[in-house]
Amino acid sequence: MITRATGWAERMPAPPPWWNDFAAHLSAHRHPIYAADMVATTARLIIATTTGAPRTLLAHAHSNAPELVGALTDFFRTHGHLAAPPGLTDLRAAARRARHIEATPSPLRAQADAFTDFLLLQRERAQQLGLHPTQLKTIEIRLDTIRDLALHLHSEGHRSWASVTTVDLESFLALAPARRASHLAGIRQFFAHAHRSKIILHNPTDPITAVQQRGFNGPTLTTARQRALYERWATNQSIHPHEAFIGLAALLHAATIAELRQLTDADIDPHRHSVRFPGRSVHLPLDSATWTALERCQEHRCRLGTNNPHLLVTRLTRTHHGPAGAAHIRDSLAPVSLLPRILRSTRLLALADELDAKILTLSLGMSYAGVAHYRPYPQLTRPV
Repeated sequence: MITRATGWAERMPAPPPWWNDFAAHLSAHRHPIYAADMVATTARLIIATTTGAPRTLLAHAHSNAPELVGALTDFFRTHGHLAAPPGLTDLRAAARRARHIEATPSPLRAQADAFTDFLLLQRERAQQLGLHPTQLKTIEIRLDTIRDLALHLHSEGHRSWASVTTVDLESFLALAPARRASHLAGIRQFFAHAHRSKIILHNPTDPITAVQQRGFNGPTLTTARQRALYERWATNQSIHPHEAFIGLAALLHAATIAELRQLTDADIDPHRHSVRFPGRSVHLPLDSATWTALERCQEHRCRLGTNNPHLLVTRLTRTHHGPAGAAHIRDSLAPVSLLPRILRSTRLLALADELDAKILTLSLGMSYAGVAHYRPYPQLTRPV
C-alpha cells in the first residue's frame, strides 16, 4: 500500500502534504484491495484536477468519483482538514434568519426585520458585559414564531401589526395548544419591542396567559417494569451487548444519548470499574451488571477488528474513528419498545427525590435549572 502510494506521488506535479497520512489511514481501516483502488482513484483525481485542497477535492469527488467521498471525508475530518472556518456558524445562522424574514409576508416584514436586529443587539450587549447571551438557536425559534404568526395574520386580512388584537393572537395560539407557552414567549417579546418602538399603541399580549405545569410531567416507568428490564439486561447474555449497556447506563446512571455515543476508552477506568461520561466532571463507579455489559461491548468491538476508540462501534463506524449515530442508540432499545430518554427521566426523578441538587449538578454535569425541573413540587390542595 505504501509502495503504491509512493509510486503515485511521483506521478503528481506536487503531492499534497496529507498524501502519506491518507495512505496509512486506508491501510489501517480498509481492506488492502479496496485501499489500493482508492489510492489509485484519488491520485488520478488529484492529477486531473491539479488540486490537493481537501474541500475542493471533495467537491470534485462528488461529481467525478462518488465512491471516494466517504473515505476522503472520514480521513479529512479525523485529521482536522475539514475544520469549520472561523465565523461559519454565525454565517449559517444569519442565512437561516434571512430565510425566516423572507418567508414573512411583505406588509409585515419590516417589523420582523427590526425585531431581528433588536435580538442581535441584545445578544451583542450581553456578550460585551460578560452576561449570558441569548443563543442563536433561541433567536431562530423566536423568528420562527413571528413568521408563523405573520402568515396567520396575513391570511386573516391583516396588513399592519397595529391592527392585531388579543383575539387574533388567541386564535393563533389555539392552533398549537402544546406549544402555547413557547409561542407566547416569542410573541410577548415581539410586541413589547413593537410597543417601545411606537409601531403599536397598545400591547395585545397583556391579557394573555399560558399556565405551565411545574416540574417534570413526561412518561416514566413503574417499579415493576424497571425490575423486569434490569433482569433482562443483567442476566440475558443472548441479547446484543449494546442493548444491555445502553439500557443499564440510562436506567441506573441517567446516561444521555450524547454521553453514550461519545464514550471512549480514555473515559473508562478498568481498575476502579468506573467511567467518566463526556460532559461530567467525576468518574462514576459502575455496578457489576453495567460493568459486565460494558465488557461485552468491548469484546464485541474486538470481534469487529476496528481501531475505533469508541465503546459503541457498529459495522458502519468500524472503518473510521467517529462515534455511532444517535439513531443507533435509539434503535438498540427497539426490542423493548423504549427510548433512552424515558429510562433517563425515570432515574433522574428518583435521584432528584433522594439527593441534594448540588450533588446532582456536580455528578451529572447538569445545570441547577435542569436538576430543579425534576425536583418534586408539593401538590396544592383546595380546602374543603
